Amino acid sequence: MSNLKQVLREKIEDWRPRTKTLLQEHGDKVIDKVTVSQIIGGMRGIKCLVTDISYLDPSEGIRYRGYTLSEVFQLLPKPKNAEMPYVEGLLYLLLTGDIPTESQANDLVDEFSKRRILPRYVYEVIDAWPCCSHPMAMFSSAILAMARESFFAKKYKAGINKNDYWDPMFEDSLNMLAKLPEIGTYIYAKLYRDGKRIVGNPDLDLGANFAHMMGKAKPYDDVARMHFIIHADHESGNVSAHTAHLVGSSLSDVYLATSAMINGLAGPLHGLANQEVLRWLQDLMDKMGGETPTEDEMKQFVWDTLHSGQVIPGFGHAVLRKTDPRYMIQREFSLKHLADDPIFKYVDLLYRVAPPILKEHGKAKNPWPNVDAQSGVIQWHYGVTEYDFYTVLFGIGRAIGIAANLIWDRALGYPLERPKSVTTEMLEEMVGIKQQHITKDMADE
Repeated sequence: MSNLKQVLREKIEDWRPRTKTLLQEHGDKVIDKVTVSQIIGGMRGIKCLVTDISYLDPSEGIRYRGYTLSEVFQLLPKPKNAEMPYVEGLLYLLLTGDIPTESQANDLVDEFSKRRILPRYVYEVIDAWPCCSHPMAMFSSAILAMARESFFAKKYKAGINKNDYWDPMFEDSLNMLAKLPEIGTYIYAKLYRDGKRIVGNPDLDLGANFAHMMGKAKPYDDVARMHFIIHADHESGNVSAHTAHLVGSSLSDVYLATSAMINGLAGPLHGLANQEVLRWLQDLMDKMGGETPTEDEMKQFVWDTLHSGQVIPGFGHAVLRKTDPRYMIQREFSLKHLADDPIFKYVDLLYRVAPPILKEHGKAKNPWPNVDAQSGVIQWHYGVTEYDFYTVLFGIGRAIGIAANLIWDRALGYPLERPKSVTTEMLEEMVGIKQQHITKDMADE
């Protein structure tokens, strides 16, 4: 572990002058323009955040530290007899920009194993929630409760040098990430397995131990690794990543920032798409009487759906203009392991017939499937059939990229985030709209 921290320390020292030069010598250079539609429309597309952890390329999809997703899965070391790489190896890559060796990945596996034990009070926080509570609310509160463990908060209170902020943030991040599988599976046991918890195995990597605590046999360990890796990061502008960045910019610790991230992820416009896709597919199966439709029948159903004013869930993306590489990673796995699954047969059919129809229909900028088009289907196949839990799985993966970003935010001294807002009247004046404002007294006359 000391090796990773030392590597990271050297990377940080090399990187700081780059940020300093940009600020001091090029700080006044204009990078982007802002339109009224962007201001009112949620700041979509405005270039105003920095992250070196990942980049969403419209043509290639997500890149982690410059590597395409395909390269990440090919180059990261894998556990023995596993198809998917160590999740711990991905964290090493996101932190350093380097592909770890087998030894470096295993060092991080060992470090996570040492840090995985949950304080008793975290179980008590989860147990205090009434039955039928939403798992994301429980997940957020459990992470939030651990803020009392924060090294960063203690060091800041003691007066640590700001150049060293990243060090306790690093320690907090590893401590938190190592515990998330235990928190997630304990919530699952409480809500869906009558409280029957499966104790973790310290000899397993994060993905395999998660599968073990979920009570799932192989290849669910590879499902877990795949799921956490493909959901780990997606630039800084999406709700979950931006929320964590914003909260962290106030020098909140990683527990506070990650809990806030989970709250953003729980919103139906962000983290619930995969379960909506699965629900739509199951409704379609019911309409088909459980039978797999022919291509012509599926084409007709897609057209009928579009003509009725509805969308095809799981297709399209705000940025991507090709099939989401995260979808393709899952598709390759599914073709190998789920080929005979009834729901996957529908997914496979849609993959073949929907894009040409969406192109012809002409209203979708991107007619290709995205990550959500089958992630829920895979979970359902392996017996995780509780829709509400899917976002917890998403959150465990997303926390990896969040933590890496927060460590680097503190390392590079990024300031408190504070954009400026304007009123509607100011916008109207900027674009030349003149409004005749009628006071109450004038209206009464």
